Amino acid sequence: MGAGVRPLIGVTTSEMRTAGQFSPTPEGEPVATEMALGLSYLQAIEAAGALPVVIPPMPLEVIDGLLERFAGVCLSGGPDLHPSGYGASAHPHLGPTWPELDRFELALAARADARGLPVLAVCRGAQLLNVARGGTLVQHLPDRTGDGRHRQNQPGEEVTHRVRLDPDSMLASVVGAEELEVNSFHHQAVDRLGDGLRAIAWSDDGVVEALQADDRDFLLGVQWHVECLEDHPEHAAIFGAFVDAARARARATSEPPARAA
Repeated sequence: MGAGVRPLIGVTTSEMRTAGQFSPTPEGEPVATEMALGLSYLQAIEAAGALPVVIPPMPLEVIDGLLERFAGVCLSGGPDLHPSGYGASAHPHLGPTWPELDRFELALAARADARGLPVLAVCRGAQLLNVARGGTLVQHLPDRTGDGRHRQNQPGEEVTHRVRLDPDSMLASVVGAEELEVNSFHHQAVDRLGDGLRAIAWSDDGVVEALQADDRDFLLGVQWHVECLEDHPEHAAIFGAFVDAARARARATSEPPARAA
């Protein structure tokens, strides 16, 4: 892969909209269940130098063939994960969930991880990555924090709280700082860490805000919506590092093996 060739990055679509949630228009198609994904994910990946490809939920048996085409995977944000994915009962304040979608995305995350693909996981995606590695979640974060501070009312482009970074982390190295100002739109959060994952960022109330796997070149989850903060160089750098890792992966898998002397 030449320096000017853009790697393909798959992006999950985690937001499901049923036909009853919107009305048909005379000029449009019949209403049906749809998947939705914010354009900000795709724009951030494209701006960093890659080509984003949207991944809808599909039969599990096609995942391996699908991942062969990609140099990286972005696990996007979305609704709550159903606790059946980590062997827990539903909390009374659990939000709307889509267990079938969860099963597909958990399988996709696990197989991308097993292949060593670079993975950037955002908000729900970070929680899903944790569960895919055997971790658990706090289902209703106000039970832990006592308030709704992690669900801001301001637009996603605005930062509302500070997170502290582990100075010995990939994230601190990428952003060049040990603190970040972030946005916050999550109802759930990481509880028990999954196998091989470590927490690398925390809010001032102790909530895990980022995690990484030290056994992978690039396996990073951030709890905030980094795709909305592309105007902040430190957040844009996260997508830049992700795309750089995907480009290196694509180059390594496309180059023919060296001939024996």
